Amino acid sequence: MDTAVSANVTHWLRRWRDGSDEALAEVTRLVYADLRRLAAHYLRDEQPGHTLQATALVHELYLRVRSVQDVDWKGRGQFIAVAAQTMRRILIDHARKRRAVKRDARHAPGAAPASIAVDVLDVDRALQKLAAAYPRHAAIVELRFFGGLTTPEVAEALGLSLRTTERDWQFARAWLHHEVGGF
Repeated sequence: MDTAVSANVTHWLRRWRDGSDEALAEVTRLVYADLRRLAAHYLRDEQPGHTLQATALVHELYLRVRSVQDVDWKGRGQFIAVAAQTMRRILIDHARKRRAVKRDARHAPGAAPASIAVDVLDVDRALQKLAAAYPRHAAIVELRFFGGLTTPEVAEALGLSLRTTERDWQFARAWLHHEVGGF
């Protein structure tokens, strides 16, 4: 990302924190392509038949992120990380609602048995378990996998060395693979 654009995002984030409502619209305009790409990445990993579209996910994100205005924003990377976490929560909420509907449908006469597959709820449970045992590792997963940040961006955001970040990322991936399989 161009450092001038990144600095511009930081400027608008700080204006938003200070109460400028139009600043969030400007931040969104500057990072919309990144948010849309992130949403598409999330949805690509969803099971077939998912009802959310990338644009709808970004719009839902916008509605939710408006409530976190008072964060001491450090820059674009932090905003994308918060956006990634929020998108993950949106998808988890959506999956829970879908699962509840399927559970109700299973009890209907003539209902077919549901197939079992690794989904966003399984990943979320594993990530919560990882966070309980290894919080720093879970933060790295959220920023790398869900936030789409590079390893150097994660290291900077968390105040870690690049080597520590790389080592923790490898450990977290192996741990999650063991927990969920195929992560």
